[in-house]
Amino acid sequence: MKAVVPPRESPVEIVIAELRQRFGDRLSTGQAVREQHGKGESYHRGPPPDAVFFAETTEEVAEAVKLCAAHKVPVIPFGTGTSLEGHIIALHGGITLDVSRMNKVLRVSVEDLDVTVEAGVTRKQLNDYLRDTGLFFPIDPGADASLGGMAATRASGTNAVRYGTMRENVLSLKVVMADGRIIRTARRARKSSAGYDLTRLFIGSEGTLGVITEVTLRVHGIPEAVRAAVCPFPSIRDAVNTVIQTIQAGVPVARIELLDEVQLDAVNRYSKLNYKIAPTLFLEFHGTERGVEEQVQMVKDFAADHGATDFHWAESLEERNKLWQARHDGYYAALAMRPGSTGWATDVCVPISRLADCLLETKADLEKSTVPAAIVGHVGDGNFHLAFMLDPNKPEEFEEASRINERLVHRALEMDGTSTGEHGVGFGKMDCLIEEHGEGVDVMRTIKRALDPDNIMNPGKMVRV
Repeated sequence: MKAVVPPRESPVEIVIAELRQRFGDRLSTGQAVREQHGKGESYHRGPPPDAVFFAETTEEVAEAVKLCAAHKVPVIPFGTGTSLEGHIIALHGGITLDVSRMNKVLRVSVEDLDVTVEAGVTRKQLNDYLRDTGLFFPIDPGADASLGGMAATRASGTNAVRYGTMRENVLSLKVVMADGRIIRTARRARKSSAGYDLTRLFIGSEGTLGVITEVTLRVHGIPEAVRAAVCPFPSIRDAVNTVIQTIQAGVPVARIELLDEVQLDAVNRYSKLNYKIAPTLFLEFHGTERGVEEQVQMVKDFAADHGATDFHWAESLEERNKLWQARHDGYYAALAMRPGSTGWATDVCVPISRLADCLLETKADLEKSTVPAAIVGHVGDGNFHLAFMLDPNKPEEFEEASRINERLVHRALEMDGTSTGEHGVGFGKMDCLIEEHGEGVDVMRTIKRALDPDNIMNPGKMVRV
């Protein structure tokens, strides 16, 4: 009589069993938990991971990664799930490493203007912690994202025009490599010529080269004076030309955001505001009292040259917070204009001298389209976003949005811009990356293979292996 051979466990089942034995209920295979970790804020959809591990230390991350490496099981890092290009979808199954419980501020140096945090600390949590020190962290992508995730996606946001992006504000990282080794990419010195710049290699790597577990960041002094304003314009070109003059004149404006008339209408309705429905700039000025007055006067003069005379000021902290919360809620405001719609957010960035042309050509595409969309942008650095509001029951709308997005990317690249200013590549813009970098993608692929030969780190994202 033939013996019955029990089914052999798969590699992922072995990993799940060992992690559960070691960490108990911090390893979850529950359907709700897996689905929550299998989608971000993007329109991309895909399978959830096979399991979610809630790590609490760098050493635990390393232990989990070593186990996954031994069995060639994919590892998908997860912070808060706010990414927009499918970064956290488990395309090939595997284990999602949730670092949200790694949420300690480890060190603050007021004298050196830097901090070290665990990867799960969010930007709002850090600024709450820093409030009594007179310091703040300026990178503000809108979502209360984890700082590890912000480093992994090279995030920026509304303050980037003055304070830079994550690329300029990360001094060092602690990273768990694909084989479980733990490395520190740099020390805290503000400059170094010692070896390859490993910090910049991992910033923007989107979890494809390693898992970021600690971040050392630059922080800045809270400015003496802050003023915010809202200013409508006769046209998008007038608004953008004001921005160009402001930047070229060297005015150190902190934030300068553009909302087209569709987005402004949505923001008014969603946030209970009553601004004029027109292409509008949201601005904020930081500095000394005298410095802010000078900045404001210069920008008012530039705006007046382009037909804008109606400035509305937000002076108090409460008023400014309301203004910027309304701006950050722009995506949800746009979706509320079409109840039941699915959002698709995309972005590009171009040299600021080409920004008006890129915006106007994009607006012309939208005017010919039946798919509603709003435009909002961090125009001080040439970056803007489209938010499509799609009927999930009409696949033809998705196809039309895809065509518009493809034209947008081609247009930006023809203007020597980039296919994504801050949303990242994920798997949504992998083909765009090839068009943008050409043979450079082969170099990226070579780096990926060298550091992750078994392709377990967030596979299917950034570059195809």
